[in-house]
Amino acid sequence: MVDYHATNNQTQYSAGEPQIYMEQENDWDRDLLLDPAWEKQQRKTFTAWCNSHLRKSGTQIENIEEDFRDGLKLMLLLEVIAGERLPKPERGKMRVHKINNVNKALDFIASKGVKLVSIGAEEIVDGNAKMTLGMIWTIILRFAIQDISVEETSAKEGLLLWCQRKTAPYKNVNVQNFHISWKDGLAFNALIHRHRPELIDYEKLRKDDPVTNLNNAFTVAEKYLDIPKMLDAEDIVNTARPDEKAIMTYVSSFYHAFSGAQKAETAANRICKVLAVNQENEHLMEDYEKLASDLLEWIRRTIPWLENRAPEKTMAEMQQKLEDFRDYRRTHKPPKVQEKCQLEINFNTLQTKLRLSNRPAFMPSEGRMVSDINGAWHSLEGAEKGYEEWLLNEIRRLERLDHLAEKFRQKATIHEAWTDGKEAMLEAMLTQKDFETASLSEVKALLRKHEAFESDLAAHQDRVEQIAAIAQELNELDYYDSPSVNARCQNICEQWDSLGSLTQSRRESLERTEKQLESIDELYLEYAKRAAPFNNWMEGAMEDLQDMFIVHNIEEIQGLITAHEQFKSTLPEANKEREAIQAIQAEVQKIADYNGIKLSSNNPYTTITPESIDSKWDKVQQLVPQRDQALQEELARQQSNDHLRRQFATQANIVGPWIQNKMEEIGRISIEMNGTLEDQLTHLRQYEQKIIEYKPNIDQLEGDHQLIQEALIFDNKYTAYTMEHLRVGWEQLLTTIARTVNEIENQILTRDAKGISQEQLHEYRTSFNHFDKDHSGALMAEEFKACLISLGYDVENNKQGDAEFARIMGIVDPNSSGAVTFQAFIDFMSRETTDTDTADQVIASFKILAGDKNYILAEELRRELPPDQAEYCIARMAPYSGPDAAPGALDYMSFSTALYGESDL
Repeated sequence: MVDYHATNNQTQYSAGEPQIYMEQENDWDRDLLLDPAWEKQQRKTFTAWCNSHLRKSGTQIENIEEDFRDGLKLMLLLEVIAGERLPKPERGKMRVHKINNVNKALDFIASKGVKLVSIGAEEIVDGNAKMTLGMIWTIILRFAIQDISVEETSAKEGLLLWCQRKTAPYKNVNVQNFHISWKDGLAFNALIHRHRPELIDYEKLRKDDPVTNLNNAFTVAEKYLDIPKMLDAEDIVNTARPDEKAIMTYVSSFYHAFSGAQKAETAANRICKVLAVNQENEHLMEDYEKLASDLLEWIRRTIPWLENRAPEKTMAEMQQKLEDFRDYRRTHKPPKVQEKCQLEINFNTLQTKLRLSNRPAFMPSEGRMVSDINGAWHSLEGAEKGYEEWLLNEIRRLERLDHLAEKFRQKATIHEAWTDGKEAMLEAMLTQKDFETASLSEVKALLRKHEAFESDLAAHQDRVEQIAAIAQELNELDYYDSPSVNARCQNICEQWDSLGSLTQSRRESLERTEKQLESIDELYLEYAKRAAPFNNWMEGAMEDLQDMFIVHNIEEIQGLITAHEQFKSTLPEANKEREAIQAIQAEVQKIADYNGIKLSSNNPYTTITPESIDSKWDKVQQLVPQRDQALQEELARQQSNDHLRRQFATQANIVGPWIQNKMEEIGRISIEMNGTLEDQLTHLRQYEQKIIEYKPNIDQLEGDHQLIQEALIFDNKYTAYTMEHLRVGWEQLLTTIARTVNEIENQILTRDAKGISQEQLHEYRTSFNHFDKDHSGALMAEEFKACLISLGYDVENNKQGDAEFARIMGIVDPNSSGAVTFQAFIDFMSRETTDTDTADQVIASFKILAGDKNYILAEELRRELPPDQAEYCIARMAPYSGPDAAPGALDYMSFSTALYGESDL
């Protein structure tokens, strides 16, 4: 059999060269012979194929090598199948006329890009069967099979792939070639049933009855599909290997018969894909809107609570407020931090999917932009920080107030106890005028007694001033019980003024009488003078020993302990003074005993008895060890506080650098290129899991911080880290790793959707990182221009280059921020190098389903699309209002435009 094609394999169109459509078996020129069974199958098939076209012109052939010898029917066949007019044939009967006609036909075939080898007009005119069959096969290849291509395969491979896909669901069918795979007839029946299931009862066919199967398929195809019977069942069954060219010719007729259905299926698949993307995007938009609304509503409810600065009256109430705030930080806020992070991730993923599917960018409802949420979150954290500072300041204030109030009550009680009865006593003395009937010695005694009282009174002046100062401070600090404090202080001051006035009056009376009195019992007087200050010192010492104190660190308590030790060092000297005073009283008694003087029961100059001095001295001796114990207990508490500070600082000094280190590592990971995107994603997710597993350290730190707050510790010299800073750092770390993971996921999504290879992504990342000198993750305009130049873009500094660069910047930086992210960079590069569905393509697909109408009907959508997507379109398509509209017509053009935005058209 002669090879009428070139011996080389198929090539592409090129200038001045014809195209070879398929790689041919080199059996035409191998031995110039054809297997008899194959030749019979080719004659029958090719004749039927030619007649299926010639009958359109009212003619046919009987003998394939005889009927084409004069070239007339050959030219007619080419005009029918090509739809073009050939040169006018010559009507003469001579051999030269026939050769000229055949040459005209061969020239037309060659003009269609077919390279004819070893096929000449003389062989056709002479009725050479092998050459004639070869020529007809060439025509079949060019006009029936060449344009069949599935997924960019060659014609033969495309036709085979189409058959495999259509018959894949059918049992006992496995199409691997165009010979053996078709012998049992099931593949022919499967093709018909797939497209016209009402014509074939496939379940009744048996693999072991090939003749019945083949006759059934050929009869149905001829009767209902207008495919002429090209072979007999026995031709195929009785041949070990049916002729491949005959089977291909027969199968190509099935392909063309169902090509309309194929176009509709392709169009339906494209529309289903677009609708599925749109439905998913709408679902993501609804999820974003709901999550954003819920988060903003929570922030709106929470901020007023954090901004409430209404103070409480007691420490317990303020402590409860602080505990409520801690519960908010531990329980209520962390889930919202996760929601905010997830919201940003969802937003970025949605925008990436919209870009990949050529959809307009998603614009959230007013007030629900990511920037709005970040602004609200910033306000929340500002209110949160201010609230915590206010709580701690209020607790300090209430602690100070409680201390001052207790100190006021203690000093007031001591003072009131001292003044109790003294005012009445002075009034009685002034009223009775006891000095008028007293002797000189008695008057002197009264005067000395009064001087001692005045000394005592003067000694108490400092306490009264302290009481007034404390009351004033309580007023300035807004103490809740200030009215009762003021009332008590007013009573003390008024009583004190009254005592001063009465004392002054009494002194004036005694001094008038003093001039008449000269004798003074010096010994009593000395006792009185020494006993009064010593007694006052003891009272002051007792007061100091019982005085409340408040300290905040070890240094302050050690200062009190040092002062107390200094006080204890003065006790021996004080005891000597006590013994000296008691010796005076003993000397008085000794003189009286010696001189037989009967003393009155009381010292006329003072009410301070030796017994009271000894009693107070004993009290001081008891209070000293009690004070020692109180100071030591406070020292232990401060040491415990210092331990808490060190404990928190030790952990904080580990956690703080750890967080900073992880933040830096994430920054390095985000610009490195180790392995595939899946490897990077796996590595990042493992890295994210390690970070999450670090959470117990944060929880431990929160527990230590709570212990510090409960102990009212407000400073820590052992660390520069505060819990607030660590919380913010931890939340930023979680958010950053989540965002980095999401960026890789979006890159994978972009790569898969755009068909970008791993090598291309590696090249993009290498170029991007090379010009990202500061490792910021973004390129400034000049850096990006240099990157484009390195990739071959003509954006040099000239008018044309500047215009091109401005166009590209408008794509990668629509907000004119001046920086280009890596995601925007790969979106641009993938858009430049790959094809995606467009609005025009979707409109064309709908047009196929609508049968070239400018509108589509609901029943057509329900017939061609899955139920859910059909109803999705019907619900969203507006009625069609064109002049050719039919009842119920729907406008698929406007619907397609809305999917992509007006700019895509």
